Amino acid sequence: MNLKEKVFEILDGGDQEKTTLNRQVNAAIMTLIILSVIAIILASYAPLRERFGTAFTVFELITIIIFSIEYGLRIWIADLKYPKLSVTKARLKFISSPMGMVDLVAILPFYLPFVVAFDLRFIRLLRILRLLRVLKLKRHSRALKIIVQIFVEKRSELSITLFVTFILLLISSSVMYNLENEAQPDKFPDIISTFWWAIATLTTVGYGDVFPITPLGKFFGGIIALLGIGMVALPTGIISAAFIEGLEEEKKKEDDQKLPENLEGYNYCPCCGQALPKK
Repeated sequence: MNLKEKVFEILDGGDQEKTTLNRQVNAAIMTLIILSVIAIILASYAPLRERFGTAFTVFELITIIIFSIEYGLRIWIADLKYPKLSVTKARLKFISSPMGMVDLVAILPFYLPFVVAFDLRFIRLLRILRLLRVLKLKRHSRALKIIVQIFVEKRSELSITLFVTFILLLISSSVMYNLENEAQPDKFPDIISTFWWAIATLTTVGYGDVFPITPLGKFFGGIIALLGIGMVALPTGIISAAFIEGLEEEKKKEDDQKLPENLEGYNYCPCCGQALPKK
């Protein structure tokens, strides 16, 4: 096994069972991601930033170096991850992949100010993007992998509910604008501004900063609030059902892996306890 294959086994694990070193590296990277996010949050407190500013800076440099090395190594071993592609195409495929983009965004805010001169406000915005490092956990966390897989598998159903919700938002904003514009021109000046009321009402949040005062407006607002209960429940139900199915499938895979290769001499399944067919 050459160096590249060894690095691939450590970082990605390949299609084979994860090695001890691979698990240790994954655990270390997960810990670093969590600590990095915690450090970003703590650094937002002025007293802590003034007292431990140097420590935060040093830790940020350490995380950037480690994440940069990891990103570079993953580009290097991309041809082993995608063996059917050429080296160049495999590396481009990794860079443009969702996890490749997450890895890039995790380190990009640190390097961009050295390349291009930005306004200080934009630099602060770039620093906020460092929180996206938490998305790197998806590669190392089985639970996050299941969640992402659920959203991918149920994207059609979720797209339909989102589209219906958008149509309902558009209709309710248009109707409420026509009902309340004359009575409250400052609160309902146009349909786009009325979207805020529609979102707050349809999601049943109801901040109370914008609300109808005309009889028809109140009546229509009540209907939208009731519809919102059902609309919010639809995607929640889809995701909940899919999540339960995903957990059951994962458990079934684990049980199948625990099955001995030779079941001779077993009258009952060692995993589920069901009677085995007699030969």
